Amino acid sequence: MIMLITLWLSGLIALWLLLSSTSRLLSTIWETIFPLINFTSIDFRMKFGEWAVVTGSTDGIGKAYAKELAIRNINLILISRNLSKLEKTKCELLNVNPNIEIKIIEADFSKGKPIFEKIKSELENIQIGILVNNVGKQYSYPMYLHEVSENELWDIMTVNVGAATMMTRLIIEQMKKHKKGAIVNISSGSEHQPLPLMTVYAATKAYLKSFSDAIRIEYSKFGITIQHLAPLFINTKMNAFSPRLQVSSLFVPNATTYAKNAIATLGKVDSSSGYWAHGIQTFFSLIPPVWIRAKVGWLMNKKFRNDYFTYIQNK
Repeated sequence: MIMLITLWLSGLIALWLLLSSTSRLLSTIWETIFPLINFTSIDFRMKFGEWAVVTGSTDGIGKAYAKELAIRNINLILISRNLSKLEKTKCELLNVNPNIEIKIIEADFSKGKPIFEKIKSELENIQIGILVNNVGKQYSYPMYLHEVSENELWDIMTVNVGAATMMTRLIIEQMKKHKKGAIVNISSGSEHQPLPLMTVYAATKAYLKSFSDAIRIEYSKFGITIQHLAPLFINTKMNAFSPRLQVSSLFVPNATTYAKNAIATLGKVDSSSGYWAHGIQTFFSLIPPVWIRAKVGWLMNKKFRNDYFTYIQNK
C-alpha cells in the first residue's frame, strides 16, 4: 500500500514538473514567434494616448525607445537626472519628428520619495498614454555582496524597485479613469534565476516581473496594457564592465536594434524578451532547472569579473 502511494505521488510530481516545463517553454515560443508573424500595425496614439513618459531616457534603451515613440508621432516627456543630456536628447528627437511636443524633467530617482512630488506636479493636466519604466542601475562590475558599497546597494534598490513602482502608481489611476494606456516595465533576463556576483541587481529585476504580472491582473479589466520586457545582453554603457559586451552582434544588439524590435511587441504580447534573438536564447536557457541556470550565471559573471580586472580597470 505504501509502495503504491509512493509511486502515485512520484507520478503526480513527475507529471507536474513536465506540464510546468512544457507550459513555460510554450509560453516562451509564443512570446518570441507571435510578434514576428503578427504584422498588424498598432496606432499608439489611438490605442493608448498622445503622450508617453520615458524614464532613463538619455542613454541606451530608454533613448532608443523614445526615438521609436517619436517616429510613431507620440509626444514625449523625458525624465533623467542630467539636464544637459535631456536638452540634447530633446533636440535629437525633435530632429527625428519636429511635429511632436517634448517636455523634459530633471530627476534623480536614487533620491527616492522627495522627487515624486516634483514629477507629479510636472505631469499635472497631461493625459499619459504610455509609461516606459526604463531607468535602472547595474553593478559597476560583477562583485561579491560585501564588495558592493552601501550607497551603491541603496541606489540599485531605490532606482530599480522604487522608480517603476512609484511611477506606475503615479500614472495608473488616470489610465484607469480613461480606460486605456500602456505601462512598459523594462526588466532583464537576469530575473530568470538567482545571479551570483550580481545578486541584488537580479533580485530587483525578479521584483519587476512579479510586480508586472500582478498589476496586469489588477488593471487589465480597465483596458490598461501592462507589458514586461526581459532583454538579455545589450551593447550599452550599463554593460561596459566587459569588452565582450561592447561589440554589437546578433545576440548582443545595440540599443537601437533592441528598441525597434521591442516596440513592435507592444500591444501584441504581455511578456517578452523584446528581441527575437533573445527570445531564442531565453527558450533554451529556461530548459535546465534553476540551480543549473544559477551555476551558469555564476561562471559567466566570474568571466566578466575577470574581464573587468584584466581589461577595463587597467586602461
